[in-house]
Amino acid sequence: MKIAMIGSGYVGLVSGACFADFGHQVICVDKDPGKIEKLNQNIMPIFEPGLASLVERNVSGDRLSFSGDLKESVKDCDAVFIAVGTPSRRGDGHADLSYVYAASEEIAEAITKPTVVVTKSTVPVGTGDEVELILSKKLNSDQFAVVSNPEFLREGAAIDDFKRPDRIVIGAEIEWAKDVMSEIYRPLFLNESPILFTGRRTAELTKYAANAFLATKITFINEIADLCEKVGADVQEVSRGIGLDNRIGSKFLHAGPGYGGSCFPKDTLALLKTAQDNESPVRIVEAVVQVNDQRKRAMGRKVIQALGGQARGKKIALLGLTFKPNTDDMRDAPAIAIAQTLLDAGAEVSAFDPEGMDAAAEIMPGVAMTNSSYEAATGADAVVIVTEWDAFRALDLAKLSSAMSGNTLVDLRNIYHPTDVAKSGLEYTSIGRN
Repeated sequence: MKIAMIGSGYVGLVSGACFADFGHQVICVDKDPGKIEKLNQNIMPIFEPGLASLVERNVSGDRLSFSGDLKESVKDCDAVFIAVGTPSRRGDGHADLSYVYAASEEIAEAITKPTVVVTKSTVPVGTGDEVELILSKKLNSDQFAVVSNPEFLREGAAIDDFKRPDRIVIGAEIEWAKDVMSEIYRPLFLNESPILFTGRRTAELTKYAANAFLATKITFINEIADLCEKVGADVQEVSRGIGLDNRIGSKFLHAGPGYGGSCFPKDTLALLKTAQDNESPVRIVEAVVQVNDQRKRAMGRKVIQALGGQARGKKIALLGLTFKPNTDDMRDAPAIAIAQTLLDAGAEVSAFDPEGMDAAAEIMPGVAMTNSSYEAATGADAVVIVTEWDAFRALDLAKLSSAMSGNTLVDLRNIYHPTDVAKSGLEYTSIGRN
């Protein structure tokens, strides 16, 4: 099938490349000419394992191309996916849908045959209705169908998530649109991936509900970790104990400094606004957002406490800056608030991250970026593991200790065992453990 992907950011690029790998003819469109030029040179705008080779393979196979011309790209397509950004709107937290609506207006001008218009972007309930209204001002009802097909991609594992999904949610109201979507996803039938056809509004809400629930699991185990520290329990064993219950599951039960990234913060906030607008508050999610926001700076204070309650004049090294490993995404990363808390307390802060240094340098000007873990630790009174990159899981702790001027290791991801750290002579602080 012929597919146009409007937006060549994280979701659009990964989705477009994967659809092309299925054998579809895909063109990814973006307003940024610089991005299109780089993509045509196989220079990726984001870090995602395996993406560059996937793009190169499908471009070479004449299944994937890039363009800045939406009108030319959309004509004669069977489906047009809208995968533009929906950031939180300044001031009120609502999702900013201006890019979605602008794309819809351009699509309405360009369609030349019956086309399925698919919202791949994460959008609030009712967005598809508005897209349909925009299209109907220019087109007859038999020329288009609007479908919701939310993405459930994890940064760092997006290609595998797309090709081996837990489920595919498709919100469609018209039968011929369902047929088109079934054909697009037919290659996944071989993997027996479940496809759930729902109403459009149900699909839109499913995405927000899923992310809010996962954010709740993370926040829940973080609060249990705090309780473990008070009562002398071990949060990792608690996590195993409850995660083995198949009604709960083990995923997203790893205590840490709080969630960040491009999805959970903005999606929980957008869900709250939708609930408030419809006079149906989701109080659990309200608490999740509040607790997570507070936790990030609390982790900075935890580091200061590990130093005896005084950070002024101390040097502190942060290992890991991105909100999770295997990405260069710094959006709402816990490291930002942690570093600012330490700087506010008078500390000198150095840092190292395998992929996020360039993005971090722009938003953390007071932090000294270094070239390695050991360079960051040189002369440090404390080293703090903020993101659980594989590169930090097997550090030479004796070498780390000798580079430092102090002996404090704060592990906010619990990737080390206290006994192993003790052998290096470091004083160890972790999350939810004695």
